[in-house]
Amino acid sequence: MEAAPIRTDRLTLLPLRVEHADEMADVLSDRALHAFIGGAPDTARTLRARYERWTAGSPDPAESWCNWVLQLHDTARLAGTVQATVTTGEHGPTAEIAWVVGTPWQRRGLATEAVRGLVTWLRRQAVLTITAHIHPDHTASAAVATAAGLTRTDHWHDGELRWQLSTTDGPSDR
Repeated sequence: MEAAPIRTDRLTLLPLRVEHADEMADVLSDRALHAFIGGAPDTARTLRARYERWTAGSPDPAESWCNWVLQLHDTARLAGTVQATVTTGEHGPTAEIAWVVGTPWQRRGLATEAVRGLVTWLRRQAVLTITAHIHPDHTASAAVATAAGLTRTDHWHDGELRWQLSTTDGPSDR
């Protein structure tokens, strides 16, 4: 599976390219973005190396790395990322998703809009189970997951709760 452009009301989710690293280093430069995930902001050079690995794709043929940057329609600026690791297993395709919106663009509903667009796209690709792992104190990400149709479970992974959306309907236009 390969990332394809996804258009929403205010955003275009563009498939990640190495060339996005310089602008994304600025978008992701606020240390506050690491409050729940740890670490520190990456330099453009570090992001470029990571984006080179990601765009090369997974070495596992049963796994696809789909990554997008969020481009605002009104300014053409980048404002964040969404990603999905899609795995083909015995129960059909599953995706683990994640998202981040730069601090200047938060509290505008952009993460919700982007994740809803991503979930819709994944369901159209016949992905049956979509999960996210969210720190229990990260209320903003919990709200995004809820708005995108994911439900919190009682399963923990590395200090985060698993959120999940499962469907047996196959592709959806939701």
